[in-house]
Order: sequence, then C-alpha cells, then structure tokens
Amino acid sequence: MIISTSDLCKMSDEVPCDTVGRRILCAGERGTVRFVGYVPPASGLWLGVEWDNPERGKHDGSHEGIRYFNCSHPTGASFIRPKKASFGVDFLTAVKKRYEIQEASEITEEMKISNTFVELVNGAERQLYNLTEVSLRGCEVSSGGKDDDIQQTVPNVILLDLSENLLASWRNVADIVCRLKKLKVLILSQNKLAIPENPSSLAQAFASLREMALNKASITWSNVLQCAPMWPVLEELYLSDNEICTLQKPINVLQSLKLLDLGNNRLSDGGDLLEIAFLPRLEKLILSNNQLSSVCFSDAQPGCKSAMFTSLKFLAVDKNHISQWSFVNELEKLQSLQQLSCLYNPLMTSEKSTETIRQLIIAKIGQLLFLNKSEVLPDERKGAELDYRKLFGKEWLEAGGHWDEDKNHPNESFIAQHPRFQFLIKKFGPPEEGELKQQQPFALKNQLLTLTFRFPGRPDAPIEKKLPNSMTVQKVKGLLSRLLKVPATELNLTYTRAKIEDKEVDLDNDLRSLKFFSIEDGDTVLVRWT
Repeated sequence: MIISTSDLCKMSDEVPCDTVGRRILCAGERGTVRFVGYVPPASGLWLGVEWDNPERGKHDGSHEGIRYFNCSHPTGASFIRPKKASFGVDFLTAVKKRYEIQEASEITEEMKISNTFVELVNGAERQLYNLTEVSLRGCEVSSGGKDDDIQQTVPNVILLDLSENLLASWRNVADIVCRLKKLKVLILSQNKLAIPENPSSLAQAFASLREMALNKASITWSNVLQCAPMWPVLEELYLSDNEICTLQKPINVLQSLKLLDLGNNRLSDGGDLLEIAFLPRLEKLILSNNQLSSVCFSDAQPGCKSAMFTSLKFLAVDKNHISQWSFVNELEKLQSLQQLSCLYNPLMTSEKSTETIRQLIIAKIGQLLFLNKSEVLPDERKGAELDYRKLFGKEWLEAGGHWDEDKNHPNESFIAQHPRFQFLIKKFGPPEEGELKQQQPFALKNQLLTLTFRFPGRPDAPIEKKLPNSMTVQKVKGLLSRLLKVPATELNLTYTRAKIEDKEVDLDNDLRSLKFFSIEDGDTVLVRWT
C-alpha cells in the first residue's frame, strides 16, 4: 500500500513529506527512495530503496509477487525501516559541522556570558565569512535550508565541493548556489541528480559558474545536453567515469566551453566526435580510457586543414584502441593542435621502438609542441622530419614522386598515408639517392646496444640504456635532453671503447647513426654540457 503525500505530512515525525525521490544514507550505502508505504504481511511503515550499489539490494522492487516500485537492476532494491535512513542535513548545518562551529541549540547560558566564548564565536564567524573554498565532500548535504543565512555566513565562496552527498535534484543544488554570488567552481561528482522539467528556469542560479565537475554521476550525454541550459557561461566541464557512449550535437548550449573531459567513458565511434567538433571555444579535449580506434575529418583532404575543432590545442587519447597511423594523419588536419597525449594505445606498443614511434608522430603532425607531456624541441623536430623524409623516400619515388618538381606527382594513396611528405620535400629538398632507406623488419634484439652514459664532473649517477645501433646522434641527444632537462644543442657527446678506455671519440655528426661511429655493445658514452 502506497501512502499519499498528505498522509506522509501527517507522519512527519517519522518521514519527510517529500520522501519519494529523496536520497538517503544507510549503513554507509547511498540510495534513492522509490516507495513509502506498507508491505503486508509485515506491519509498520517501510521505505523502498534503489541502491547506488546494486550488490546492497535483494530484489527489483517486488515482494511476494507484488510490484511496489521499479528498479534498474534486478537485485538493486530492498525495503528498510525509516529509522535506519539518514535524509541528510541542510547546507549551513554541514558547513558549521565541517568547520567546527557550534549550533545555537548547543550553546548554554553559561557559555553565552563567557567573554572567551564570545571571542571564539566571533572568530569562527569571521573564519566562515572569509572562506573562499568550502569542501563538504561526503557531509550528507541534502538541501539549502529554509533560511537565507547562506549569503550572510559564507558570501565569499568561489569554489564549492559537494561531492558524494545526498542532493536529490538540480533544484536542491540551485537552492544553494543561487545564494553564493561569487561562486565560480562547483564539484558535484558522485551525486545522482533529477533533472527539472524546465532546466533553463534555473539558469540564473548558475549565472556566474565557470567550472563544474560531474564525475561518477551516472549520466549520459543526453542528460548533459538536457541540463546545459542551466550553465550559460560554463568554460570547463568534467564528465569522467559516467555512462557516455554516444554524443549528440550541442545546439545553442555549451558554446563557451574551453575544456571538456570525457575520459573513462564508453565512446567507441570516432564519428561521434564530429558532433562536438564545432564548439567554437573548445581548447582542451580529454578522451582518455575510451574505446576509440579511428576518426575522420572528411571536410579536409590530406595535407589540408579542417574547419572542425578550430580552437583545439590539447588532445588526450591515452588508453584507447588506436592501432593505425591513419588516426595520427587525421590529427594533422587540426589547425591549432599543439599538445597530444596518446600513451598506452596498440600503436604505441607495436613492433617499432618507443623512440621511433615518437619521431614518426612528430614528423606527421607539424605543429606539435608537446607529445606525451614531453616538449618537442626544434632539434628533435628537425631530426624527425629529416629521418621521415629518408625513411619513406623510396616509397615516394615508387608512388610517382620525382626529384624534378614538375614531375613530382605521387599518387593519392601515398599522399593519404603521408600527408606531410610533399611539405617536407619543399622544406628540406628531395632525399638524395644515397639517403634513401629501405625499410627492414624491426629485429631489435639483433640491433640493440647496451650503453653506459656517464657525466664527467657532474654528481649524476651513470645511466644504462639499450638503444638501437641505427639511432642517430641527434635522437640520442633528444633522449638525453628530456632526461636531463638540458637543451640538446648544449650537449657534447663522446664515447670510449670498453677495450680502450683512455681514448675518446667525438660523436660530431648529429645526423649519423651510432653504427656509423662503430659503437659496440658495452661502450661508454660521455655526456658534457655547459
């Protein structure tokens, strides 16, 4: 038997009038009340709860063949007595408890006449008044409260963390933030919030908000678009660990976004990314730990720039399913891309060495300044592009390339696989016949040298590295530059043979390989810089 709202109000000592839909805490577990009423043959009042953790439940909202409420998981629901449920506290109660301010009901007459107590109260009130950041994570906040003391008590809050609380709807959130006129950053992760029928009616409450986190909030992209009218000037939106598997185009919403974090979701179709490709101010996009394997900016031909993601400077696609170079080729079409992170993809763990993969990516994306959080220095770029030009020079000739500019017409297939090659020919000139490299299968075990790097006159401990004998001196300097945080141009390298330690040989040609200098396994490289 379900109890009506009017009857619930008569039983307000036992449960709140608006119990259905409220969030509760019981024995450390959070859930949503879906039913209030009687469950025969048991006597007394029961709450039917859908738990956030389905392992906490016992059934799907049915009991002895009678359905009392619906539950999204077959074992995610159970009935509990009202006295076992905590319906939370209002915002200011949580603030005062968190910052150890005593409630008026706790103050005795003896305390009131104490000068020391008065000074402590005044000091505590000043502390709250001056707070710019408030963290109430896990403090069971469920509402804004009935009075208007929030603005008077904590008027200077800029950042508010309400993660993991008992807020049941966006109206509860709006009731709090509308009184915080200076609020810029709001963290609402691990809350399950009901969406109002008319979200735009709450826009004034969030009018000054610039950053919001809704991680682990069990939301889809459709939910985000429904809520977006509430956030008219939002610039950063964090949505990791949600239920986002598809994207739809934002229409007249999210147009001020500069950062969007969609990491740790279930995006698999690269075509979905095109739905957000025309957000005009988007500079940073995080797609790490999804299931993406391809992307295509079809509005631009190979070697040309796309009209999509025109402001995008930073892209993270770590821990996806990227295994083809075509993905990297498409990123060259992004006109503003400067930073890329693409670690832990199949492409990065292919048969080629990590250093070789890095050089190929640098050569393929011309404007990159940082790759996998490591700066791309001018010398490293020059070396990567020169090597790329040599590495694929023979393939270029076979595809219709030619040393004579008038006859240089490689076929479409080659241009699609190597969009920047023609540009590199113009930049450095065509590779000479003696420079052309025949690509050989990578048999790194037969090519690796174990070298010891020492730093004369420096406290740095020696470093041992395994490097391919085909690696150029320039690439070795690039590697050392990142390790030592020293510009590659300042590094001077020599080496000594394991058998003849007193003779140093200068590594004086950056474009030559270690093999050219007859470096052998077990030799020592001496590294000096000014």
